Amino acid sequence: MRIKTKHFHLNSELTLSESSESPLTICAVTLALTKEVHKITECRLTFQVSLELYQRIDSEALFNLKPEIRTPLSGGSFQLSPDIQIEAILDSDLLPQLAKNVKTSNQAAAYLQKLSKEQPNHPLLSPYSWYGLQVKQQQEKGETGYSTVWAYLKPSDITQDGIDGKKLNDAMFDFAKEWANNNQSATSEDVISQTVENMTQIFTELMNNISESTEKVISETLEEIATVFEELTEDIYEITEEITNEGNVFEAIVNFFQAEDWQFQQISGEETLRLTFQGKNGKWNCYAKARVQKQQMVFYSICPILAPEMKRSEVSEFMTRANYGLIIGNFELDFADGEIRFKTSIDVEGDNLTSALIKHLVYANITMMDEYLPGIMAVIENKVSPAEAIAQIESPN
Repeated sequence: MRIKTKHFHLNSELTLSESSESPLTICAVTLALTKEVHKITECRLTFQVSLELYQRIDSEALFNLKPEIRTPLSGGSFQLSPDIQIEAILDSDLLPQLAKNVKTSNQAAAYLQKLSKEQPNHPLLSPYSWYGLQVKQQQEKGETGYSTVWAYLKPSDITQDGIDGKKLNDAMFDFAKEWANNNQSATSEDVISQTVENMTQIFTELMNNISESTEKVISETLEEIATVFEELTEDIYEITEEITNEGNVFEAIVNFFQAEDWQFQQISGEETLRLTFQGKNGKWNCYAKARVQKQQMVFYSICPILAPEMKRSEVSEFMTRANYGLIIGNFELDFADGEIRFKTSIDVEGDNLTSALIKHLVYANITMMDEYLPGIMAVIENKVSPAEAIAQIESPN
């Protein structure tokens, strides 16, 4: 079956109205008609409004933009300018009325413009006859906005014959995924319970707005939605956990070093940063690694010299003596190549990785490497024994 979508650019004003409402003038941008063979199956309208007009739309839930069926606002709040863009889809019950008068997208655009001037109270121009799909504003820092459940589950998908289970499942999953993605602070249980509640509310509203002949269908659909979300509980948990891990661990690490004015490079394909530190006793490389799945951070200071093979036993003894007295972190030696490093780490599962935690972990690490570096070098250069080197560091007087 051939499906075609044609767009027509309007760039003109349309006046929408409802008998009980004051007129609503919008700037129509494009109108798109989708046809299967010769039958119109979908009509979408994209338009722009000022922030003031959007606030009215928001408060009155025009275009069926009910708060319950939106994803969280991403990218910050809406600003005074530029205009806010809304994409909406026409109620499928009104498509036959449209089809009686038009065949193409440009004819549909002209017809709506004519109705806007002559019959602004026509059902096709009611702000409740359109379902908002996306609301967005292009700002200097990027795009902000939200989607609605109608972007995933079209009103036309619910009919007297019921709704396809897979279609409902896919729609609810995609909506819940975006909800979780835009609501990073929410726990998995919050996302699940809130989303189920939202779906129930919107479909209850829908049931009140349709004919009695389809109430049974909507009632059955509500039960189906509850079943879908029970099945998706585990998937939503994994989505939320992954987003929380990536957002709260690696991003927290990057934000910390940016705030501290440390120069760093991210290792390609890894959640790891490479840094350099200049201490009192030497200069060395550091690595800050996020273990996102386990919600852990590890920080390493890499000793600027390797332990020669013949000195690795002495260096190992030095490290064992040093580690015995350490409260935070520990020295490690790779017997294969002689690499020496100091490690500090933290596990924040179920919590947030704060700047204060990172700061303590990082500066405790570099302090220890700087303090014990002269002893490591002295042992390698045969100046003192491991025991003497530790004594000089821990009891200098």
